[in-house]
Amino acid sequence: MDGYTTGDDEGVAAAPGGLLDLLKVAAVVLDGDGHIVLWSPEAEQLLGFRAEEALDHRADDLLVSPDHRQQARDLFAQVRSGARWAGVFPLQHKDGTERPVEFRTMRLRARDGRAHLLGLAADATTVRRVERDLALSHSLVHQTPLGIAVFDNDLRWVSVNPALERINGLPEEAVLGRRVGEVLPHLDVEAIESRMRLVLASGKPLLDQQTVGRTAADTAERAYSESYHRIEDADGRVLGLAMAVIDVSERQHEAAEVSEARERLAVIADAGVRIGTTLDLQQTARELADVAVPQLADLAGVDVLEAVVAHGTTAAITGEAHAEFRALAVAAGYLTNAIHAADPVGELATYSSTRIITQCVREARPILVERVDSAMMRRIARDSHAAQTLRLAGVHSYLAVPLMARGEVLGTLSLYRTINSRSFEEQDRILASELAARAAICVDNARLYGRERTAALTLQRSLLPPAPVEHEGLDIAARYLPALSEVGGDWYDVLPLSRGRTGLIVGDVMGKGVQAAAIMGQLSTATRALARLDPPPAELLGHLDDIAGSLGDTIATCVYAVCDPRRGTCELSSAGHLPPVMIRPGGRADLLDIPGGVPLGVGGVDFGTMEQELPAGSLLALYTDGLVESRTEPIDTGLETMMRLLQSTHYSLERTSDMLLGALRPEPDDDVALLLVRTHT
Repeated sequence: MDGYTTGDDEGVAAAPGGLLDLLKVAAVVLDGDGHIVLWSPEAEQLLGFRAEEALDHRADDLLVSPDHRQQARDLFAQVRSGARWAGVFPLQHKDGTERPVEFRTMRLRARDGRAHLLGLAADATTVRRVERDLALSHSLVHQTPLGIAVFDNDLRWVSVNPALERINGLPEEAVLGRRVGEVLPHLDVEAIESRMRLVLASGKPLLDQQTVGRTAADTAERAYSESYHRIEDADGRVLGLAMAVIDVSERQHEAAEVSEARERLAVIADAGVRIGTTLDLQQTARELADVAVPQLADLAGVDVLEAVVAHGTTAAITGEAHAEFRALAVAAGYLTNAIHAADPVGELATYSSTRIITQCVREARPILVERVDSAMMRRIARDSHAAQTLRLAGVHSYLAVPLMARGEVLGTLSLYRTINSRSFEEQDRILASELAARAAICVDNARLYGRERTAALTLQRSLLPPAPVEHEGLDIAARYLPALSEVGGDWYDVLPLSRGRTGLIVGDVMGKGVQAAAIMGQLSTATRALARLDPPPAELLGHLDDIAGSLGDTIATCVYAVCDPRRGTCELSSAGHLPPVMIRPGGRADLLDIPGGVPLGVGGVDFGTMEQELPAGSLLALYTDGLVESRTEPIDTGLETMMRLLQSTHYSLERTSDMLLGALRPEPDDDVALLLVRTHT
């Protein structure tokens, strides 16, 4: 240990000791008669008397109050006779106050045989405080579960408490005088000693430094938290280093578990946001696969029973029966050939009863393959080539989870691990099952919606008229385009009337699905029946309004026009519908502002009528709002675009209809009905 030493006596400290300086031990020598013959500077500090004031005085007269004098003389006589005495005795300070003083006394014998008395004294309060501090320090060091070690300036062990003996797996005597690496080579010795040197040099403590390694007490690596402090005496002399060690393996393990739990919750929360954004079956499957990688797996595939894709009811798979699946999605967390080993998206595949995916839907439970061997790979892959591809990609663990909703198995989520060296475990199975359960509800909703949409679309198309036939003096083209999401209640019709006239109607029932299609059918049928009576347009709309009012909470808009090519006129009435567009022979486009008119079903308002000239070669366009209305643009923009397109086209009405739909609504989010009429030149 570094210190001040004298000449040839290396290792003998010449600097004052810290503990003795702290106690300020005073020395006093009395002769056989009790006179003070020797008086140390510490005695002056303790009692206030200078040496010249104390020497040659009787100690009991100078230092003891009258009340304690006899007791002092008795004690003096005992010590002079050869007895020793130790204890606390009150002495009188120069300032007149009494101070408790801790004594150690003994008799000294001079060469001439005369007896002297040596008294070593210290302030009793200071002695008690130091004793308490030492007792507390000893108790803390020896009873704390915290491992504590002291090192000298050469980084050699000086002392070790019992807790650190248990952590090291070595008794104190096995480490004293040696360095860390000499007794615990499986720790990160270089890092530990580097921290020690830094603290010794800087004097700044290092707290909660992490070390992973193995001591003699363990066969496996553990994690430790270490704190380093430099030890100095009262004069700032560096005496060495103290290190506190605690085993934090369990804490780190618990923290890792908490972190993993948070990650799993984050995945579930992410799934709640990302899965089921639409009612499209394939999109839902893609969303599930994308959520699963890379948080849970390196590769994921979603396969759905073919009956689900066909919006039908699934049948239980039993015994040795095969299962028909359609692959809907596959996703990888990185570029890998393994993605090509999955079943091609969109293709139908028949799986034998021995395949894991078939077993998963047959038993309606997750199947976890912790380690994939060659035999198991053949049960996972679709064929030998796919098995080889998966093997080369590093697939070592597999998990198949059924997609179950409302008590019915709809398909499976297949998960693979390749670059992630950890095998799937129970927590992964729980998380995958949670994801699959959430996704399965969305898949089932998509199936039910698809079933309803198919029914609504079938009903809708069955109620619409066939392709318009040529009417006297008119070319006619019509289109109906269902929305990608939900089918609505848009319709059109072309009605032959008397005297060479033609009735045209385009309408839109508020609402979606089968109910809207059914109401549309009733209004369309009523229009055909009423048109045979040949009422004026406003009167026909009035009857439709009464019918709509009788159908419950039904609201619909429509525009009805009666074209008379012989007279070159057109009568129009509107029930809250968008205005028709007329392109005149010269190319000018106008929106026909039909007066009055509220939607059908509102009731109580008369419908207006306008008569419009319809010269030869003019074009009339009737449409629903799905053609021109957008969520991102004002409806005026759609109207202006449609009018510009109609003005510039010289195509046939059929090509013009397709051009409008392609330009304005290639993928409509609302139904579109379009009716184009051009008078013969």
